[in-house]
Amino acid sequence: MPYRVLSQQEVADYLHLTAADIERLVKNHDIPCELRGKRPVFRKRDIDEWASQRILKLADKPLAEYHQKSTRATQTAFPTDAIMPDLIQPAFIAPRMTAKTKASVIRDMVALAASTGRVYDPRVLLASVEEREELCPTAFPGGLALLHSRYQQPAFSEEPFIVLGRALQPIHFGSPDGRPTDLFFLVCCQDVKIHLHTLARICLMAQKSPLLAQLREAEDANAMYDCLVNAEAEVLEKQNAAE
Repeated sequence: MPYRVLSQQEVADYLHLTAADIERLVKNHDIPCELRGKRPVFRKRDIDEWASQRILKLADKPLAEYHQKSTRATQTAFPTDAIMPDLIQPAFIAPRMTAKTKASVIRDMVALAASTGRVYDPRVLLASVEEREELCPTAFPGGLALLHSRYQQPAFSEEPFIVLGRALQPIHFGSPDGRPTDLFFLVCCQDVKIHLHTLARICLMAQKSPLLAQLREAEDANAMYDCLVNAEAEVLEKQNAAE
């Protein structure tokens, strides 16, 4: 229901935040909303888009706190907490991408997603990913980009999955630090909570483990897959120890 309107408490529950957190975001004009009388309401589609951008910008502690909450919220889908074995496999990894421009990277990543057989219409997915990148780049410091569609819809794919590409030549992809990017994930999750949790998990793996360096050194797709599984296990172990 992308056009559903949420109350302040509903959006707090949806984003794993407190009502006070939402009130502060509204007061600071940091979250999209509109007033009905004196009461703020939130359009779900706007919140989904905002939340994806927010996760990519979260610093160390806020990211860890959000990830801890989203892990609990998605335990029905991922009872062991690990998501990498369910979402990716070596066949979903391209270790030698030859793309040299941002546009060609996006096309190649969507083609890689289509090669899994899980995408209903690659053209529709491509248009939405391009729209998302035009809105705000998904690259961030460290040489990593987390591509995804602007909106998460069941019409894109039959089940959640991610693909990973490693470019032979780093490409300027809009990272805030101005440096080029060589590691590209495309996150394809229809369920928004799983989508946001997946973004948070990959961001945390990049922050809290040597994942990015290991992915660059890995010899092939199988080795890159092992890097993902091992980095996730390391992050989950640290999270469980901190609880």
